[in-house]
Amino acid sequence: MLERLNSTLALNNPTLANDSDPTETAEWLDALESVFRVVGCERAEFILSALGRKAKELGVLPDVLPFGPYRNTIPLEKQGPYPGDLDMETRITAIIRWNALAMVMRANASYGELGGHVASYASAAEIFEIGFNHFFRGMEGEHAGDVVFFQPHSAPGVYARAFLEGRLTEDRLKRYRQEIGAPGLSSYPHPWLMPDFWQTPTGSMGIGPISAVYQARFMRYLHDRGALDTDGRRVWGIFGDGEMDEPESTAGLSLAAREKLDNLTFIINCNLQRLDGPVRGNGQIIQDLEMTFRGAGWNIIKVLWGSEWDALFARDVNHALLRSFAATVDGKYQTLGARDGAYNLAHFFAEDPEVRALVADMSADEIDALKRGGHDFRKLFAAFQAAESTHGRPTVILAKTKKGFGMGGAGESRMTAHQTKKLDINALLAFRDHFALPLSDEQVRNLDFYRPAEDSLELSYLRSRRQALGGYVPSRRRVAPAVTTPALETYALFALHADGKKMSTTMAAVRLISNLLKDETLGPRIVPIVADEARTFGMANLFRQVGIYSSVGQLYEPEDSGSMLYYKESKDGQLLEEGITEAGAISSWVAAATSYSVHGVAMLPVFIFYSMFGFQRVGDLIWAAADQRARGFLIGATAGRTTLAGEGLQHQDGSSHLVAATVPNCRAYDPAFAYEIAVILDHGARSMMEEGKDEFYYVTAMNENYDQPSMPENAEAGIIKGLYLFASHGSKKGAGFVRLLGSGAILPEVDEAAKMLDAEWDVSSEVWSATSYSELARDAREAERRNRLNPLDEPVVSHLAACLPGAAVIVAASDYVRAYPHMIAAYLEARFTVLGTDGFGRSDTRPALRAFFEIDRCSVVIAALASLAKEGLVAREVVANAIERYCVNSSAPPPWTI
Repeated sequence: MLERLNSTLALNNPTLANDSDPTETAEWLDALESVFRVVGCERAEFILSALGRKAKELGVLPDVLPFGPYRNTIPLEKQGPYPGDLDMETRITAIIRWNALAMVMRANASYGELGGHVASYASAAEIFEIGFNHFFRGMEGEHAGDVVFFQPHSAPGVYARAFLEGRLTEDRLKRYRQEIGAPGLSSYPHPWLMPDFWQTPTGSMGIGPISAVYQARFMRYLHDRGALDTDGRRVWGIFGDGEMDEPESTAGLSLAAREKLDNLTFIINCNLQRLDGPVRGNGQIIQDLEMTFRGAGWNIIKVLWGSEWDALFARDVNHALLRSFAATVDGKYQTLGARDGAYNLAHFFAEDPEVRALVADMSADEIDALKRGGHDFRKLFAAFQAAESTHGRPTVILAKTKKGFGMGGAGESRMTAHQTKKLDINALLAFRDHFALPLSDEQVRNLDFYRPAEDSLELSYLRSRRQALGGYVPSRRRVAPAVTTPALETYALFALHADGKKMSTTMAAVRLISNLLKDETLGPRIVPIVADEARTFGMANLFRQVGIYSSVGQLYEPEDSGSMLYYKESKDGQLLEEGITEAGAISSWVAAATSYSVHGVAMLPVFIFYSMFGFQRVGDLIWAAADQRARGFLIGATAGRTTLAGEGLQHQDGSSHLVAATVPNCRAYDPAFAYEIAVILDHGARSMMEEGKDEFYYVTAMNENYDQPSMPENAEAGIIKGLYLFASHGSKKGAGFVRLLGSGAILPEVDEAAKMLDAEWDVSSEVWSATSYSELARDAREAERRNRLNPLDEPVVSHLAACLPGAAVIVAASDYVRAYPHMIAAYLEARFTVLGTDGFGRSDTRPALRAFFEIDRCSVVIAALASLAKEGLVAREVVANAIERYCVNSSAPPPWTI
């Protein structure tokens, strides 16, 4: 301990070398050593902490760097014995390394363009194997299993291990990155494509770390609410040091510390390289990461040097090595890692006479054999074990490795290591020899996979370790017990029979959720989530109804405790109020939305957010949710470009539905009325909770209060399919007939336009509520494809074609960009005109915004008359008269250009 103290002081305080009173310094150090020897480590640490606090109060150490020396956190004397068979695990790891390399090389040798990565797994193999052999618990038996977020570029290593376990066949390894036509293997962890294997997607770097944090917190949430016993279960995340540059990677760190998530461990594979070069070429990424995590309140364990260094550290009483390490930047470490022992002797050890003396009796080969800590099973096991036994805070293990370890001159610590996808025959033979693989030269040339005999010691050992840990990892369950949804009429009568009451669809959605929370069966499974906008969305009643989840309860009396809707936090609270972080809130939603698979308990998360801050801001996380077959509701509140009066450009949403339409298992709806929202929520809850469908729902809701009609008869099916007839105006015997489509808050404008067409222009119309253009387009293109590929069968008719047959002109108005309604244009026979809100939003009143974007009732009337004029059904003068009557400036520039 004293050595560590001295080295830390020396590194963090350069003036120590110019000690003005060595005698006094020695007295202080002797006193500390006496406390340590007589009373013990805990007392010594307490005194140091007290001195540190006093030093900060006095301003003595304002600039002390928040990281320790560049050495292993766990000293040799506290390392403990290794519980496994080192020789056996080394052989197994070598076999897996080879098979992973062969898999990638075979794919590229055969097809040349499939890609794949070998250097990342080469650096992380020992990290993975320590987890697989000693820590990662499976879901078989009483233990429900750990959740492991795997570094995506290391997927070949996970496949290679599963091959040895007998979970993947050789044929599947031969089809790495070939998934069409026969079972293959995904490029990265993809639960959608390998639904029985991968549990969590991490291919988009940065998503794994934040998802891991909120998954660990959700485990605590389930436990504190009495939904599931998650004691003993952990979340492990293996991530890259370059990946930590992504903002999402560090976005959840402070939450993990505040929530004391000691069920969470990050292992950062610090191979010092990004995709194209060093992570901190002119600095030290490991020290940077330690500062970040220490500042966030995490427990830090550094695993930098292998066991071969222990003798050197024991002789280095003056900490010359630590001084040299501290002065060496990562760019140089990378160069040293790529060169042999002789180069390291000349360009590192010989640069300091004291360091050179430490290795005076070592040969170049012995120097070359000095490993980094991330390749040492003993060091890694001690770190994992220490992380697992840490209480009260999360742990990060910073493991120093070499990218491309074992690949020699073909890739070890090379700038091009990440792009290395093949080795020449000499490099392959050297790889075989380095890891003592039982392969002939011909087998190496043929890139043959190697699997020991079924009764071999290797496979017996591998299986016994997984059996002891509860089964194989990764593994994913597909189903959970169904949860009954109450009858729609029991909680939604106010919406189904609104009878003209004024309300916003946002308020209708909140009231529906509030009512569902009261159901004895479904209610406890609902997880309301909000990113610090609960009062904005009218959800303050939920504070009192179900409480806000807090792992410590409420340690203060809220300022508004005297009110009916006071801010109530509790340990068994149901609402997750995540603060101003859409990324955190959506990560929380994903954890709940995958609970049926991860925990075997189906939950129904409902995340309500400003729609502009949804798909546009955290679309990558939503795509990852789709990959892992999430189930739940996303409610895009205050939606549309003209319904959020006053807020302006960065708050007004005109594109989220367009993006939502690109997600295959997202069912997106833009309802206009409370009863539409009720039908959609009811249908979605039954689909996900009772039928177990792997889909999620995006529903937009507006904050504009307007008259809410009761639901027309037989409208339910059309609401879910995306289109139904809302109203008809006129006798169809006048000047013309049009079909008007509206959605969201613009549907009332469209209905008013229909009345104006009848009263002022003698044009009759049908008004259709288009609840989902994306659902209509999907159904129509499926019908089109079926008819194209089955020309001898009776043609199928899409719902869109059944609703809007013939040549009667159609005008659609939307609070979203024109491209959204245009998704159905190719499937219509009639002339189709679309009004939308292309361009930037801006602040003003709703009527002014709708007139500006040309989607108000007058604009709909003009568009309808213009469409009829193009068909020769009304005179062009009629259109001109309408433009004049409604005071429309025809010379104004298009709104999307301003």
